[in-house]
Amino acid sequence: MTPEQQARQEIDRQLAAAGWIVQAHKAMNLGVGPGVAVREFPLETGPVDYLLYAGGKVIGVVEAKPEGHALKGVEIQSRKYVLGVPAHLPAWRRPPPFAYESTGAVTQFTNGLEPDARSREVFTFHKPEELVRLAGLEAQVRGRLRGMPALQPGKLWSVQIQTVENLEKSLAKGLPRSLIQMATGSGKTHTAAAFCERLIRFAGAKRILFLVDRNTLGDQAHDEFQRYASPYNGYRFTDEYPVQHARKNAIEPAAKVVITTIQRLYSILKGEPEYDEANEEQSMFESGRALAREPLPVVYNSALPIEAFDFIVVDECHRSIYNVWRQVLEYFDANLIGLTATPTPQTIGFFGGNVVQDYSHERAVADGVNVGYDVYRIRTKVTGGGATLDGSPGLFIPMRDRRTHKKRLQELADDLTYTAGELDRDVVAKDQIRLVMRTFHERLFTEIFPGRQEVPKTLVFAKNDLHAEDIVEALRLEFGRGNDFCVKITSKTTGAKPKDLLAKFRNDYMPRIAVTVDLIATGTDVKAIECLLFMRNIESAAYFEQMKGRGVRVISSDDLAARTPDSAGKDRFVIVDAVGVCERDKTHSKPLDRQPSVPLEKLLQMAAQGVASADLASTLGARLARLATQAEYEQHISVAKLAGGKDLHGLAADLFGAVDADRVVQHAAKKFGIKPPAEPSEAQLDEAERECAQAALKPFFDPKLRELIIAIKTSIEQVIDEITQDELVMAQFDAAARDKAMKTVQEFRAFVESHKADIEAIRILYSQPYRAGLRYRQVKDLAAKLSTAPFNVNPKKPESVNHLWTAHRAVEPDKVRGRARGLADLVALVRHAIRPDEPVAPVAERVEERYAAWLADKTEAGLKFTPDQQKWLDAIKDHIASALAIEQDDFADVPFINMGGLGKVHQLFGERLPKLLEEMNERLAA
Repeated sequence: MTPEQQARQEIDRQLAAAGWIVQAHKAMNLGVGPGVAVREFPLETGPVDYLLYAGGKVIGVVEAKPEGHALKGVEIQSRKYVLGVPAHLPAWRRPPPFAYESTGAVTQFTNGLEPDARSREVFTFHKPEELVRLAGLEAQVRGRLRGMPALQPGKLWSVQIQTVENLEKSLAKGLPRSLIQMATGSGKTHTAAAFCERLIRFAGAKRILFLVDRNTLGDQAHDEFQRYASPYNGYRFTDEYPVQHARKNAIEPAAKVVITTIQRLYSILKGEPEYDEANEEQSMFESGRALAREPLPVVYNSALPIEAFDFIVVDECHRSIYNVWRQVLEYFDANLIGLTATPTPQTIGFFGGNVVQDYSHERAVADGVNVGYDVYRIRTKVTGGGATLDGSPGLFIPMRDRRTHKKRLQELADDLTYTAGELDRDVVAKDQIRLVMRTFHERLFTEIFPGRQEVPKTLVFAKNDLHAEDIVEALRLEFGRGNDFCVKITSKTTGAKPKDLLAKFRNDYMPRIAVTVDLIATGTDVKAIECLLFMRNIESAAYFEQMKGRGVRVISSDDLAARTPDSAGKDRFVIVDAVGVCERDKTHSKPLDRQPSVPLEKLLQMAAQGVASADLASTLGARLARLATQAEYEQHISVAKLAGGKDLHGLAADLFGAVDADRVVQHAAKKFGIKPPAEPSEAQLDEAERECAQAALKPFFDPKLRELIIAIKTSIEQVIDEITQDELVMAQFDAAARDKAMKTVQEFRAFVESHKADIEAIRILYSQPYRAGLRYRQVKDLAAKLSTAPFNVNPKKPESVNHLWTAHRAVEPDKVRGRARGLADLVALVRHAIRPDEPVAPVAERVEERYAAWLADKTEAGLKFTPDQQKWLDAIKDHIASALAIEQDDFADVPFINMGGLGKVHQLFGERLPKLLEEMNERLAA
């Protein structure tokens, strides 16, 4: 069979799979089905390889070439055939609009009805019904994209507006892939709802696929579509257009937007009747996909054809979307739109460098859309270097079953040394966890969030579910609080759904602390989080940025106070780094090396999905070899019964053999008939290596074997180290945070010095006596002048002064007490800039002290106030603390008006009132 005959055989198969009935010209029968592909049809310009009929009328052509033939140069030939269709033949359009060029391995498609029609590669052929639908449209989607009406902003803000407009310009140019980078919290999903509505309403999109990283984020996306109100008619998105969050392996025909994970989408493509939702609960950032060297195999599924979606939105998915999963995306004849806060070079490359929006975290902080962060480091001796348990006869230590959590005592006859890497996996050092949590507790209200009394909403990242359990226990003990104070939110949480626990953490006062592994590490919106505590290391730069993104979201002071009553506002968040995660180098795209950090469960899942690579074989082999030394004899026997007589040692040996260089060379030589001294090529070695890995990984297709191996693994016990007493090495803000604070303080001092003549508030405070004449309006004017970086004071948000206040505390902790609560506290900072020896204290605190002294002086002088007078004096004092002075006109405002106003205060103090107010301003004002 010639190469061209082989190509035509494959093309026949693909046409038939897509619903075309392939016939010879002499035997053609247009009545046998909706679509007929007639071979070697004679035209005025010569015989075309395939003439496509749909509904009895000509609709397009297919030009076949042998595999390896370049197809761009064939387009002229296809066009010649399209133009050569005789006028007497019935046709949908003149000339017929659709042309394919195909080798069977590669197929490209041109829709002649599109403006500036150009070919694009497609996975296979469209169904006849789809070509008929396209031929019947008044305008193609790609054509309508060029005539989109002006955007109605609605509730979109400037960056969202720019994003939608830039995206539509990119789509109008016919660019197939567009990447949107928008910082966490800047409204990516709302933006997506906005452009999805326009693509459906104005561009005529048939259906849009919205891919998410896991089901929790699918719920959030669905909620966003439900909330989105159209600026064109006021209807909710879901009231006009059906939105399906796929929970079953079926796409609803009426759905305009389908939300799902890539895992479920692949399961649907494979024709599986159902897919376990539990597989969608874990972030793909944790899946170890870098061990998969080859893209997952994709075959055509007529139930979900290539034309199923016009657009695919990929929302904050792991880089493997553009690696081993990319064939799933490229299966569809659809424009791809990526949404991310943290693009990697690989992601940008996948989208052809077409970044239509680049709104970074740094810009978002400058715009007040995100808050920045500081890093507080906690170091202990065991965290950094592990420990040694000295064994001796008669010494018994606890051992914990990973699966049942049951403990037993075992004699430690020999020394046991464990490393930092084994901590919380093979060995649990109780005092190490306790010491970190104790240090966190002790420093929380004095150094990390000074002056606070309420524990800020805190998210803790643990290594695994058992580690999370140990952290929850330690936090409850160290803080002396109950079950509702600190909860675990992982995929293994029972009794309440993780999404319900997450809602409580987001909206309610309790819990104050949530401990997770990866369930809420990415994408989850909890704006009230002010602290992230890392008890695990992260290798991936993109994943680490995603995890940090849980803290960057802004929240109004009122909304934050509803969850954390003593918070003056969120102007930053703090990363408490207990493992050195901020110091370690991270990779943007993990190299394909052996990965000891990938859990055994995920390795087995990858093998079950058909992933075959030397890296996976080697990593799984190493894991099974280690497990084999710990397993009991009966467990080996159970494995052998399911694995064709091979126990764990035998399975590990096969996996190691699959990556043995000499064996791979031998297999390549045998497969390709190579005899010495000739050697296999790199391509031949790669194929041989892949086949060896496939053979060695095949036993793990059996779900019973996988379940048994996991059961054996979970039955292996953890050592509980109750003996080693950990030591604190360091607990302080990192150098970068201190340097940033120092720079802010220095720039503030320079600002005060340079504006002592032209900013009224500063001029008054420089003068002597500086108390006289300073008014709140002058402080507000000063605040407006400090609105730019690095000061970031917002006159409309009094709590924003805390940013400057915190910087001063970091530089001079002994001179700064309390925390800022309003714009008036700028006075204390300016006074300190003028006279550095003067301590910094909140204005309200100073006013309170002076008020107490003033009252004492009055008592000593024999003056007593009635309870009603005392009540008014207290209110006047509070007003001076917030507004710096009191005048008689102020009695017309709240709270005085509610107390009787100017008339009541005159009744109480009579003619003494003016002198009393003058005296209180003089004695109490800042």
